[in-house]
Amino acid sequence: MTVTPITALLGACVIYPAPLRDLLMYFAVKDVYRPRWTDAIHEEWIRAVLENRPDLRRAQLERTRDLMNHNARDSLVTGYEGLIDGLSLPDPDDRHVLAAAIHAGAEVIVTFNLADFPASSLAVHGIEGRHPDVFCCGLLDTALDAALEAVRLQRLSLKNPPRDAPEFLGTLQAIGLPQTAERLRHYADRI
Repeated sequence: MTVTPITALLGACVIYPAPLRDLLMYFAVKDVYRPRWTDAIHEEWIRAVLENRPDLRRAQLERTRDLMNHNARDSLVTGYEGLIDGLSLPDPDDRHVLAAAIHAGAEVIVTFNLADFPASSLAVHGIEGRHPDVFCCGLLDTALDAALEAVRLQRLSLKNPPRDAPEFLGTLQAIGLPQTAERLRHYADRI
């Protein structure tokens, strides 16, 4: 029996850190899940990176955005804007994320900021908020072999400097994925 991959709307805060963005993209390319985002979400993470990394240029990040859009099929959500005004969240500026998730038919919104997406506000739309650590563990549970291959490819893509499995898992832990890193330790020989 084939399991249909989950559709997940990614918040800017999980696209912002490059190691997490890359992990989520490798999972997407291996069809472990179906990612969704909007131009507004792209602009939000790009703006945050530029504020914190003056050594980077907008053109570099726009290239990353374009590669994301190209390599994750049907990931860019458009036409959701009409839903925004009818939604209620603690921070009205987050309504565009929920609107895009609804329009895209996403089952989850992946975000570090779960308080901004209360379960009661999401459940009405059949959507759940998930911390990226919980989300990634769930992907390991549902598509272990493909997920491990994605992790292996991501780790092997790191050249400057290269990372062995323990170093790579340390990076995942440092960016807020301690449970994911711990689970992957059991498969260090496969990543």
